[in-house]
Amino acid sequence: MWRLIALFCWLVLLPAFAVAQTAWPNRPISLIVPYPPGGSTDNVARPLVQEWGKVLGQTVVIENRGGAGGTIGADLVARARPDGHTLLLMSNTHTANETLLPNRPYVLLRDSAPVSFINVAHHVLVVHPSLGVNSLAELIAYCKANPGKLDYASSGPGTPYHVAGEIFRAMAGIEITHIPFRGSNEARTALIAGQVPMMFDAIPTMAEQARGGRVRALATTGPRRSPLLPDAPTVAETLPGYEASIWLGVMAPAQTPAPIIEKLNGEINRIMSLPATRDAQLRAGAEVNPMNAAAFGDFLRQDIINQAEGIRISGMKAN
Repeated sequence: MWRLIALFCWLVLLPAFAVAQTAWPNRPISLIVPYPPGGSTDNVARPLVQEWGKVLGQTVVIENRGGAGGTIGADLVARARPDGHTLLLMSNTHTANETLLPNRPYVLLRDSAPVSFINVAHHVLVVHPSLGVNSLAELIAYCKANPGKLDYASSGPGTPYHVAGEIFRAMAGIEITHIPFRGSNEARTALIAGQVPMMFDAIPTMAEQARGGRVRALATTGPRRSPLLPDAPTVAETLPGYEASIWLGVMAPAQTPAPIIEKLNGEINRIMSLPATRDAQLRAGAEVNPMNAAAFGDFLRQDIINQAEGIRISGMKAN
C-alpha cells in the first residue's frame, strides 16, 4: 500500500520536478497585460520588462490582451503551462471580479499563483469644464438637484475607476450612471471631447489635462493630497472615509515551481527598490511596496474581501 501511495505522489509531482530542474528561462517570457495598449499598466510594464530582460538573459514580451474586464488575459495565464514563461500583470480589477463576475472561467487564487506586488496609486475625479462646477461640494449638489442626469466614464466594468465611481455615488447619496469604455484612453478621449461629463482617472495623465484647461480636477482619492495636484483637495475632505486606489501585481499559473516564483519575486522587488525606479514611480503618482510572494497572497485574499464589501455597499453591477 505504501509503495502505491509513494508511486502516486511521485507521478503527481513529477511534472513540477521536471519543470523546476529545467533551465529557466529557456525561451522568451510573455507578460500578459489584460488591458488595451496605452494605459497606466503599460507605463509600469515597459521599464519592468526591460530590466527583467537584462537579468534573465531572455526577451520579455508584453502582450496586451484586453477585454471582458481583464478576464481574457487572466484566463489565458491561468490556462498556460506553469513553467514561468507566461505571467500576468494584474490589478485590483481582478480581485473585484471575484465578486462582480461569478461566471468568469477561472478562480484567481485557485488557478493562479501570487508572485509579487508592484505599486499602488490613487485617482483624480475630473469633470469637463462645460459642466460648470468648481468643487466636489458643487458637483454633489448639482447631482442631487439633477438626479440621474450625469454620466461618468470608466475604463471598463469592474476596473478600479468603476469601483471608485460607484463607491463615490453611494457615499455621496447621488444618482449617476456608469458608462464603460474599452480602456482608459477611450474614456479619457470621450471626457475631453465633452461626450461624458466626469470620470475618475490616473493622476499623472489628468494633471496634464487639467493644467491645459481641458478638464477640471476636483479631488484626488488618496488619504493625503497628491504632490502632482497639490491644489486639489481629497475626496475624503468632503466625504470622510472615502479612499480609492489602483494597485498592480504579478501572478503566474498555479503550480509554477517555487524556485521560479522566488526568483521572479526577488527580481521584481530589486527593480522596484532601485532609487531610479522609486523616483520614476513617484513622478507617476505611484508608491512601491515590496513584499514576498506569501505576503502578496495574504494581501490578495484580504483585498478580495475588501472589494466584496465595497461592492455590496455600493450595490454596483458589472454593466
